[in-house]
Formats: sequence, structure tokens, C-alpha cells
Amino acid sequence: MFSRNFVSRRWVRLLIVTAFAATASAAAPPLQLTLQKRVETKAGSGEFKLTAAAEKWDAGKTAIIVCDMWDLHHCKNAVKREGELAPRMNELLEKARAQGVFIIHAPSSCMKFYEGHPARERAKAAPKAANLPADIGSWCKQIPSEEQGKYPIDQTDGGEDDDAAEHAAWAEELKAKGLNPRAPWTRQIATLKIYDQDAISDSGIEIWNLLEQRGVANVILMGVHVNMCVAGRPFGLRQMAKNGKHVVLMRDFTDSMYNPARWPFVDHQRGTALFIEHLEKFVCPTITSDQLLGGKPFAFSPAPARQGL
Repeated sequence: MFSRNFVSRRWVRLLIVTAFAATASAAAPPLQLTLQKRVETKAGSGEFKLTAAAEKWDAGKTAIIVCDMWDLHHCKNAVKREGELAPRMNELLEKARAQGVFIIHAPSSCMKFYEGHPARERAKAAPKAANLPADIGSWCKQIPSEEQGKYPIDQTDGGEDDDAAEHAAWAEELKAKGLNPRAPWTRQIATLKIYDQDAISDSGIEIWNLLEQRGVANVILMGVHVNMCVAGRPFGLRQMAKNGKHVVLMRDFTDSMYNPARWPFVDHQRGTALFIEHLEKFVCPTITSDQLLGGKPFAFSPAPARQGL
């Protein structure tokens, strides 16, 4: 994908940019964040109260992992929502990067597209961490703390919320482009800019090595989909939380795979919110983008009403 001479020139620029970023990070003020979580009022009660805690994070010891913000998806509504989210997400990545936060792009199953890119080579070259968790290369579908609660949404149908006719037409459109309609992604959405000083990986092992190499203690996850990849990938929320990283979800920069025709029969955005509440109870706290960008948290446009909802 990238020629040898092109890669060499990029590596020269990378050394300059990395030196500049390190200087900027040293002078950057701390990230001012408010972490939201849900705490059980009394052990075993099943009742939770919403809490908020102000924290200051060293930008140089913080990473953002962008999960599966693919160019395409088998669910057309998911593609629409991602396209709506991506411009605002890129604004945040630009600002965080300038403050010294390490950006890791993790578009799973798309590493071939990035062969030879300095950000991809950085991930591959990170030395093996002395504390590499035994199962960091595997999906994690549940951590022990989640056993205290009930999984909040039914996603057994895959979570697609397309109209049936529109979905069938979308599958045919993908086929016509020579793509697998069940897995049409080939790269990260182009709206999200990747810089030479970033990293590109879909490997839990590589990402853990990168974090340890840089002394990163704080991790922000954003991207899609929260009830599947964001929570469960080898680099996802559960693996980061159970292995000791101070991890948070940016809750307004995510989406779910949830079909309102399934239990608990709520609209798509409420289904997403229910899963985020589950995370806040049993996995990790959450933050919102306005804490770094200012303004208001991101919100998707209202979905068209459906019969029976």
C-alpha cells in the first residue's frame, strides 16, 4: 500500500513530529474530567445511585483507543450514525493529540490496508511488555463484576435496526461493489485523520505493549459498537478494566447494535443508554466529549418513529 521511499520519508517526518509532540505534552495542562459511574446504595440491594468524580489526568500518560470506526458496515443505519458522529470525533482527536494524548486507531480486520504506514509499524515494533496479561489477545464477554447484574438488552439477532427492505437493498449494493455484505469494512472511516505519530492496531497484545512502552495508565475508549466491540474486544473496556488500566468510555461517542424489536422493546438510543448504564455499574466510569472540546455532548439526530414503538 505504501512504497519503501514513501515510508522512509514519513519516518523522517515522524521523528520530527514525535519530538515536537513530546515537548508539547510536557507543557500541556492536565485533562480536566468528570467521571460518571453508578454505585450500589447497599450491597445486594440492586439499587444504584449516579455519582460524579472530578479528576485531572496527565495527557502524556493518557491514550485514546478508537474502536472499529469502519468505512462501511452490514447495518445501513449503523453507517448513517457513524457518519454523523465521525466529524465531531475527529475534532476531539485533533485537540487531544495536540495536548499530548496518544491516539490508537483500532479498525479491526483492516490491518492490510495500513501495511507500511508509520503508525502501523509503531504498533508492530512496540517491545513485549513485562506485564503482558495472559489473555489480552482474546475477546472478553464478561468480567466477574458483571455477574451481579442482568445483561440489559437482547442482541442475539445481531442488533441490526434497518428496515427489512432497506437492509436487503443495502446488502445488494455492497455485493455489487465486490464486498462481503456481512463484513464489508476495509479501513477506518476517512473522516478520522491518522497522523504519523499515532498508532494503528487491532491486536490486544500490540496495544497493551504500546501502552506499557509509553507508561500509559489512563485509557479512553470511543467508537462502535458499545455492547459488542467496544466492551469485548481484546483492547476493549473489559480487558482494560480487569487488567488494571484506569479506563473510561466516552459515552456520547459511541453507538450500539440494538434492534428495538427485541427486549426490552425500547428505541435504539434508549437501548444504547441502558448498556452504558450497565457499564457504569459493573465495568468502568464514563465521560463526555464536551469535557475536552467544550460546548455540549454529542447527540445523534432523532431516528424516524417506527410502528409499534
